[in-house]
Amino acid sequence: MEQPIWVTVIVNRLLGKPAAAVLAALHIPVANPEYPISTAVSMELLVLVVAVLFFLWLRTRLSVDRPGGTQQVMEMVLTNPMGVGIRDLIHDNIRHGGEQYLPLIGSIGIFILFCNLINVIPTLDAPTATVTVPLGCAIIVFVYYNFAGIAKRGLGGHGKHFLGPIPVMAPLMLPIELFSHSFRLLSLTVRLWVNMLVSEMLYVIFLGMMMSIYVALAKLGAAGHAAAVFPLMIPLIFIMLHIAVAILQAFVFTILPIIYVAGAVEEH
Repeated sequence: MEQPIWVTVIVNRLLGKPAAAVLAALHIPVANPEYPISTAVSMELLVLVVAVLFFLWLRTRLSVDRPGGTQQVMEMVLTNPMGVGIRDLIHDNIRHGGEQYLPLIGSIGIFILFCNLINVIPTLDAPTATVTVPLGCAIIVFVYYNFAGIAKRGLGGHGKHFLGPIPVMAPLMLPIELFSHSFRLLSLTVRLWVNMLVSEMLYVIFLGMMMSIYVALAKLGAAGHAAAVFPLMIPLIFIMLHIAVAILQAFVFTILPIIYVAGAVEEH
């Protein structure tokens, strides 16, 4: 049974009873009746609250003449000289009318970035290391880019994407394209989930190993205490590695939806 962290305990005290009632009404079984809201969902709610408070705070500090450091960093997330900001990627791939897709794609990318990074704070878990969270985000992306294609080109026009460019090959291309598009759900989910799970496991395992070495060296006296500093530096390397993986996976989960939307709304 899942061992709840303090965030899970607090969320369930506040929302556990109504959540249990809703799940019971939908006939959805609960793994832990004492904590019907899982740790992953609790962490998602925490990320949501943190993100809302952060952007409300940032909004009060926006300035054209004297932008602060935080504002400049967030502007770099949208557009930067390297051309890898969210707005840059949309303009490069979707081109005409791409700005309308920025709110949802940008929100998902930033949400995943926050989810990936939050477990750098001790006692917190990354919700994206639980498979249901990446799957939920992947489903949103899947529905959204197909909806964008239908809204742009109509149901029939969007359906032609699945038939290929050669009419005689349509019967063969249709099942291939349907499988390919359905596989995107699995691809988006597994890529994010596995990378974050492995990154988190490596950090926890090596932190435990280094703490054991530290305790052993500390028992050797003054020389041991001096040498024990070095094992404590090893987890810092894995923290930096985890941050790099978190940023990279958020970028991948941003660029792929942009490519999917571009393919769905393209004219040719």
